[in-house]
Order: sequence, then structure tokens, then C-alpha cells
Amino acid sequence: MGNLYLIPTTLGESDTAQVIPAEVSAIVKNIKYFIVENIRTARRYLRKMDPQLNIDELQFFELNQHTYSRVTEEYLKPILEGFDVGIISEAGCPGIADPGAEVVKQAHLMQIRVVPLVGPSSILLSLMASGMNGQNFAFIGYIPVKPAERVKAIKEIERRSGIEKQTQIFIETPYRNTQLINDLINTLSDQTRLCLACDITLDTEYIKTQTVAQWKKGVPDLNKRPAIFLIQG
Repeated sequence: MGNLYLIPTTLGESDTAQVIPAEVSAIVKNIKYFIVENIRTARRYLRKMDPQLNIDELQFFELNQHTYSRVTEEYLKPILEGFDVGIISEAGCPGIADPGAEVVKQAHLMQIRVVPLVGPSSILLSLMASGMNGQNFAFIGYIPVKPAERVKAIKEIERRSGIEKQTQIFIETPYRNTQLINDLINTLSDQTRLCLACDITLDTEYIKTQTVAQWKKGVPDLNKRPAIFLIQG
């Protein structure tokens, strides 16, 4: 029986050699079956990792919101036949804020060995650089888009952070970053610490933690830049 490998990807258009260990690349070069969010970007990523790779020899299974119903043994059948299969996320590590978790769940049910490979995670890297509590933290994904629901969620996140002394980590669709930052600054208490982190591992990386009172003096333009947000009350 083969293995299911969780293959990390870069967090942007950076050189794979800078953030992906050579050992990971060596493993990936021997895999012929991949479960991916987007076939086109996965093919491009694999070609960047190994320019000599014959993409036409590979088989891809697409995994996204339209294919959840097909997350069955079909995706993992090659493993039962003795071949390794790799999961590739759009960015970062598979299974973390990622539909790949459904495949991993199925693999465990089928007694398949799951192998996580080392690579960049914006969640962990931003937490490391934030100066916030790294022993007690929670990643809550996306918060509501509707204004009233969003403000309510922000207040609850701040309350929970303060009571539990817990770092709260969340993300937003890049084109809504500016609105989210404005909502955070207008809703959070002045003494609450807020970390804005974007373009992690890229040349344009920006990571800074300040109190909300300090952020009110000026914020960076993070519009359409992949970002992650952390608060600690």
C-alpha cells in the first residue's frame, strides 16, 4: 500500500527552493497521483519545483467546493494499488483551512498512512512573528462579511481573547482587507494588540504588532494582498 503525502506549497510567487525543503522536493518527484484544489496552479507549482518533470505523466484529481461529494475511495484508489498520492493546497499546508482535510479524514478511515511534509504555514509564521501568546491560540478562519455580524464577531473574539488569554487568528479575502482593518480599529479597544501580517515569506513581507490606539495613527495598504490577522486582548 502507498502513502498519502500532504505537500506544502509556497505562500506566493517565491522561489520554491527558499521555502520548500529539498527532501520534500525529492519525495514529490516520485509521486504520479495528486489531489489538488486547482489543476492549473498545481501543474505550475510542480513544474517550478522540477523543470524537468514530465507533467503529462501525472494524474490529477480536483478537490474544491464542487467536488466534495466525490471525496471517496476514488481519490485514494491508487494508494490501495501501491502508489503514493499527494495532496497540494493552493497555498501553505494541506488540511489547514483547506478542503484537503476531507481526504485525510477518508484516508484514516481506510487505514492509509498519512505523511505531513514540512513547509510554510501563514498561521504559524505570523504567530511566531507577532509576539503574542504562542501557547494558547485559536485559528477561527473567516469572520462574517455582513457589517453587523462582523462587528459582533470582532467583539466576541476580543472578549474570548481577554478571558482566555488566547491569541485569536483569522483571515479575510484579500480584496476585503481594507474594510476588515477599518472594522477592527473602530471596534476593538484601544489597548488590544493587533498584528497585521501579509505577503509572508515574500520579498514584500510585512508583519507588525501594535495596539489599536497606535494603529489609529496610520495603517498600511494591504488591499488585495494575502494577509492574516491576530489579536490579543
